[in-house]
Amino acid sequence: MAVTTDIESLLPHRSPFLFVDEIVSCDEKGSICTRTFTENDFFFKGHFPQYPVVPGVILIETMAQGGGAALSYQKTFKEGSLFFLATVDKVKFRHQVRPGDTVRMEVTNLRVSPSMVKQAGKAYVGETLCAEAEWMCLVGNADNVK
Repeated sequence: MAVTTDIESLLPHRSPFLFVDEIVSCDEKGSICTRTFTENDFFFKGHFPQYPVVPGVILIETMAQGGGAALSYQKTFKEGSLFFLATVDKVKFRHQVRPGDTVRMEVTNLRVSPSMVKQAGKAYVGETLCAEAEWMCLVGNADNVK
């Protein structure tokens, strides 16, 4: 059972660039979120249209959005805070994600401060590890983070 599916109240992202369907669980250590990719996702039209695959950068964005949404759900930051992706490290793509796949993002909070978040994530389809990465986001609002 999901903790919440009201992701739009937690992130400023909107369709077609909102990549979290639900937060399954979360606490101060991390979170588990899901996203089901469908054949209607905009990038499939041009990313190997004869053999559609979720682009790797979208998988990283999906994990980062999941981690940010969970922190917002826990009210770790002021309401309306924005998370700006600043670094991405240790990225590995291990298996393709295709239309119809539900991705489970397991995100670990490595460091959380008032102005930044460092997280690590793994993206799975079933028990198959598809991608992993670490990233840092700067936290602020549109006026003070550029």
